Amino acid sequence: MTGMGTDHRPALAIVGATGAVGTVMRDVISTRPDIWGEVRLIASARSAGRLLPVRGEQVEVRALTAEAFDGVDIAMFDVPDEVSASWAPAAAARGAVVIDKSGAFRMDPQVPLVVPEVNPTEISNRPKGIISVPNCTTLSMIVVIGVLHQAYRLRELVAASYQAASGAGQAGTDALYDQIAAVAGDRTLGQRPGDVRAAIGDGGPFGAPLALNVVPWAGSLRPDGWSSEELKIRNETRKILGVPDLRISATCVRVPVITGHSLALHAAFEAEVDAEEARKLLGDAPGIVVVDRPENAEYPTPVDVAGTDPTMVGRIRRSQDDAHALDLFVCGDNLRKGAALNAAQIAEALI
Repeated sequence: MTGMGTDHRPALAIVGATGAVGTVMRDVISTRPDIWGEVRLIASARSAGRLLPVRGEQVEVRALTAEAFDGVDIAMFDVPDEVSASWAPAAAARGAVVIDKSGAFRMDPQVPLVVPEVNPTEISNRPKGIISVPNCTTLSMIVVIGVLHQAYRLRELVAASYQAASGAGQAGTDALYDQIAAVAGDRTLGQRPGDVRAAIGDGGPFGAPLALNVVPWAGSLRPDGWSSEELKIRNETRKILGVPDLRISATCVRVPVITGHSLALHAAFEAEVDAEEARKLLGDAPGIVVVDRPENAEYPTPVDVAGTDPTMVGRIRRSQDDAHALDLFVCGDNLRKGAALNAAQIAEALI
């Protein structure tokens, strides 16, 4: 770190500061320990000149240019893949360590894909000056899976995700609220073919109505009927755990939730497992909260995890048919740990 801030603490840039994750990032930076000198806000030229709050101050947004990174020690990027692909190397060339939330570099063998609770030693292995942050769905489960993998050695994972509308960006959040408003108060809806579609009209970014419904699709189409979100879970988990041939299958589903991705997991291990031991391991691990008393209706739900940092895990059971397998349910805030918090943790570890 070159320590270019005016008070000799490191200077931080938030690129994409006006977006949904950028907004959460400004909140995360404002509420975690204040280790930064200057915090520079960078966005597209149309947002330049806006004043945005961070650390209790109004900071003017700068346009995204190469010169905007002069004197910056760490640059956190939350922008589309094509923007990161162009501008992250430019920021690194100006001397900043880039922490990138996009998918542009996740599978690049010269760019570490880091979750500080799982593979912190990878932070120092960054020949391109770039560190990548996993997809928000992967991040909603990987801290839990990392603890169990360390104890029992994961050999196979089957995941079904229940992904919030905000995973599709602000457009997704707005669309779900609009759809809820369109169906609110009509108790006849959802009982006949086509009635919800007729009430809502265009499904927006989900391809189908999300209110009063679930949509078994998230991401873009990939070969053989898979979605990009499903392949991200597979490929990113393999890279983070360092097991390139790990057997993983995922089905991604969009659900009418604003914030918080959930996953139902069936994890099979090399060693025999014990549910109570797994509960204790997870309860003792940083970044995880165990909520697992179904007899008292206590289990993880997205409305309980929204706006919080930890991953919640519950419904922890040993498989009835396999003494080496656990079934469990996890929830994480897809905008906090799923994006902003993980980037902040990496930045703090760099310092």
